[in-house]
Amino acid sequence: MAPGRKPSMDQPTGPEAGGRAHAEMIAKAGALVPHLRERAARTEDLRHLPPETERDLHDAGLFRMLQPARIGGAELDYVALVDCAELLGQADASVAWNLANLASHHWMLGMFEEKAQDLVWGRDPNVLIASSFIFPAGRATRVEGGYQLRGSWPFSSGVASCEWNMLASVVYSEDEADGIEYRIFLLPKGDYNVLDTWNVAGLRGTGSCDVEVRDAFVADYMTVAVGDLAGGPTPGSRVNPNPLYALPVFSLFPYVLSGVALGNAQACLDDYIEVARHRISTYNRAKLSDFQSTQIKIADASAKIDAARLIMRSACLDAMEDARRGRIPDMATKTRYRRDGSFSVNLCTDSVSMLFAASGARGLFTSGVLQRQFRDAHAINSHLAFNFDAAGTNYGRVALGLPSENLTL
Repeated sequence: MAPGRKPSMDQPTGPEAGGRAHAEMIAKAGALVPHLRERAARTEDLRHLPPETERDLHDAGLFRMLQPARIGGAELDYVALVDCAELLGQADASVAWNLANLASHHWMLGMFEEKAQDLVWGRDPNVLIASSFIFPAGRATRVEGGYQLRGSWPFSSGVASCEWNMLASVVYSEDEADGIEYRIFLLPKGDYNVLDTWNVAGLRGTGSCDVEVRDAFVADYMTVAVGDLAGGPTPGSRVNPNPLYALPVFSLFPYVLSGVALGNAQACLDDYIEVARHRISTYNRAKLSDFQSTQIKIADASAKIDAARLIMRSACLDAMEDARRGRIPDMATKTRYRRDGSFSVNLCTDSVSMLFAASGARGLFTSGVLQRQFRDAHAINSHLAFNFDAAGTNYGRVALGLPSENLTL
């Protein structure tokens, strides 16, 4: 196999993203790639990450790449999510997906009140936190000292390995004048049930099962309003002053996972090139590498993947630079982040689909990786964050002077 492309360090990256700590984290992720590739079939069969894979990710410190330094985390810049997910995605998209998801929750917890951070990390700074950010799936009501929460949430990736869960819900009030509020609730695993529902075609190894909350009390300090995560100081900023914890969370949400699509597409391209170098046509014994169509497809796919990488990294770097300067992005910028996040992943998906079709019957064999890369690419693209119709419509609305329809921005 041709060696996968490593994340580019040519772009301006800021004091942390381009520093030694970032490079060391990238190196640790890269060192895991051969082992994760060997386990990929077993990961799919298990429908969750193997224990040894989780242990490797813990030992490398990858889960804690965005965790505050005061807790012992690496506190890297946001672009580390894209870079590390790209590398791991070249081995196994399911591993990269869970790594990026769970690492991002340490970043988000850094924005909660200090009391919530101390409760979770005080017990175990290595603890894993799952999530489901589908707001209509929950129903919360205000009570003394907190909220009563119930609901059923799908797609809680890696939940079986987690001790906590961040669940999004709408908060309802009996007084219609109060309207509704979007809020995130942090619950220990004893307060929710995990339903074994993850039987799917792609990202099979992520264990993204449903979770159910029948009626749980969640204290005020274990929640955070979406409005407090729109950019600028958060409830956690007093103890975590790094601009990392002042980023607009849901504007940048696509980049938590976009690197997974990037790595998966890069691996697919590398594999295609390696096969094309040596493969002989079944029908006329001509070398595939001599076909102009093969050469054009390689150029097409590589251009899309390189463009996607540039788009993803630029968005993360620009957002960090704004946060360092104390600038809160306006709605036009926020919708552009969402537009570009979905567009860049769509480029990766298009590349994988084209290479799969160009590979002919070879891609059909379950003993090969191409069919998994194809299934994983389309599973990634099915995430709402990568739906270009939704992101593009909202970007267009704001560009035309209409209000945003995305209430999380």
